[in-house]
Amino acid sequence: MAFSPFKFLQEVRSETSKVVWPTRRETMITTIMVFVLVAVASIFFFVTDQVIRMLITFVLGIR
Repeated sequence: MAFSPFKFLQEVRSETSKVVWPTRRETMITTIMVFVLVAVASIFFFVTDQVIRMLITFVLGIR
């Protein structure tokens, strides 16, 4: 089976023409959503960590 770089490039070009790229607005909304979810997750894990720290300190009697 022979490998044809020309045929491969034609197929790549054909496939990339089928790709639907997001608009600038969709990209901005998705980026903002990611930042918001990262902030919410950070706050959640910070609070959870502090609660666990307080419980362990209380149970072990550490000051």
